[in-house]
Amino acid sequence: MWRYLKSAFLVSVDVPSLGRVPVNVLGALAFGILGFAQPAFWLVGLALEAAVVPALAFNPRFQKIVEARSLEISQGDADQKRAALVKLLEASAQQRLWALAKKCSQVLDVYRTQQAEDYIVDSNDQALKNLEWVYLKLLVARHHLLTPTSETEQSLEKKIEELDHELQGGEESETLRQSKIATLSILKKRLATMRKKQQTLEEIESDLTRVDNQVDLILENATVQGKPKTISADIELSSDLLGGSVFGDDESAIQELEQTYSQQKPRAPKEAVGGEAGNRNA
Repeated sequence: MWRYLKSAFLVSVDVPSLGRVPVNVLGALAFGILGFAQPAFWLVGLALEAAVVPALAFNPRFQKIVEARSLEISQGDADQKRAALVKLLEASAQQRLWALAKKCSQVLDVYRTQQAEDYIVDSNDQALKNLEWVYLKLLVARHHLLTPTSETEQSLEKKIEELDHELQGGEESETLRQSKIATLSILKKRLATMRKKQQTLEEIESDLTRVDNQVDLILENATVQGKPKTISADIELSSDLLGGSVFGDDESAIQELEQTYSQQKPRAPKEAVGGEAGNRNA
């Protein structure tokens, strides 16, 4: 509720030659200045703000506007983080991602040409975006696995041993202890990933090919089918992207985007084409 009250107090209107003007803020400021000449103005201003701001904040329509703006900001932040992930990829990987995105766009063009209903186009658009997100995660994971680092199995083993020793001491606070336990878990995952690096790279390449084939199948089905249908973004991957620390310094960005995109996933369609059951990583 606080964000609605704050938004109501800061609400702005367009004024010619002045742009957007925060009317409540200016009103409060005006009554504050007038109050120095006549203190009664302070009471009048306080009474007006106490009536106007809550009334606006509790208005369902205004609340929807605030939520919509918040979603736009969240999506804008997600787009920036996603663009940063794409930028770190080598040119060949970016080209693979753009090629996949182009095919996804072609799928939507086919459905629009078939005059599919809006809900079908929107649902398929989101399903294809989810597939693109899986593809990007695979490319980012591969990038970090192929990028040389100063870490070795020996150095990670030493860090794990030192952290284990510190935890056995048991002299730190519970908060610090939990932090060290979480760090130890990440180090062990990184060590496990490093030990099976080549296997993971092969699994990732297989998954990239699988997503490519999935989208090709979706495009072919969209072209030959007479009646537009919703599609499925479900695909079972060989690599377990969330089971190990394969994203390096981009781990937190991936997790944040994962949360954002999980809230935007379409409802499971009753009838889907070109899909595979059991998505573990989308």
